[in-house]
Amino acid sequence: MKTISSLLNKEDHQRYTRISKLNIRSSIYDVTNKCNLRCKGCFYFSSGEHHVQEETDVKKWEEFIDREKERGVNLAILIGGEPTLFFDRVKAFYQRVPAFCATNGLIKVPRDVFPDMMVGVSLWGDEEAEKVLRGKDTFSLTLKNYEGDRYTYYLHTIIPQQVGTGRVERVVKKLSNAGLKVHFQLFSNDEDAPGFVWTPELMAAVRGEMDGLMDQYPDTVISSRYYHQIITTGKMLDRTWGWSECPSVTEPIDKRDPQPRHLIRFIRWAADLKTMHRCCTSETRDCTKCKDGAAHMSWVMVNKREHMRSSADFKNWVEVYEMFAKLYRFIPW
Repeated sequence: MKTISSLLNKEDHQRYTRISKLNIRSSIYDVTNKCNLRCKGCFYFSSGEHHVQEETDVKKWEEFIDREKERGVNLAILIGGEPTLFFDRVKAFYQRVPAFCATNGLIKVPRDVFPDMMVGVSLWGDEEAEKVLRGKDTFSLTLKNYEGDRYTYYLHTIIPQQVGTGRVERVVKKLSNAGLKVHFQLFSNDEDAPGFVWTPELMAAVRGEMDGLMDQYPDTVISSRYYHQIITTGKMLDRTWGWSECPSVTEPIDKRDPQPRHLIRFIRWAADLKTMHRCCTSETRDCTKCKDGAAHMSWVMVNKREHMRSSADFKNWVEVYEMFAKLYRFIPW
């Protein structure tokens, strides 16, 4: 019988011990239906998930969050819309439960109110791509807002046009020079923006670029080669990514049979505090084309036992769980 001690050397076993005590229980919350951008390819607006009556009474938000904490949630992932349009709601979370704010970065999170809240700033491609996909170069503006902020990282959504051109590295270098961290995921293109198509050749090439940038910028890139492998191939061990495998489906409304391994008590809540969305991304997204990074990380994390078949596989599991824990501020960078 294989045991954890037999699979890991002393150093990796210490890493495992640190993460094994975390017991992360996350859910996702649409803080608002409103946004100060309208991006081409946004899963939120393209799927119609914003068509609910938004709760505006902060007291009701506070009562709702208290119930979520009692339900066992110890990580509130705040999305939207754009959460920073309503700092009173963000504050209600921050004061009650560990919170992560996903933002486009145009409105700076006030650090006198949220001194240590982890902030993830979205970046779609680079300055050139953002003008096409988001209507403006947000990168230049957000860098001014968050330069040197040790509780902020950039979620760099890489687009096909960046691959093999040096444009990904230029982004990483700018973030490194600004004293910021970066994590990679890939553009899913929920609205079929023309020209933003991933091919197997591009997937292989971007995997190599991401791996190389981890080596070149070890103090900047927060990632894992195994994660890169999974998001570019859709394969984990001998299994293929898709609806039947995704662990980030809202638990109370998940009718799949058979049930895959699942994030415990996971729910994605709408801004009316009543509606439950299907999953961590879009009601209408084709799961076989989903490139969502957190969903693929979670796929690895819930399948711990399956990774205990070899030392290399289990070390991969440890690295992905460790990466997730860093990105959501459960352990230091």
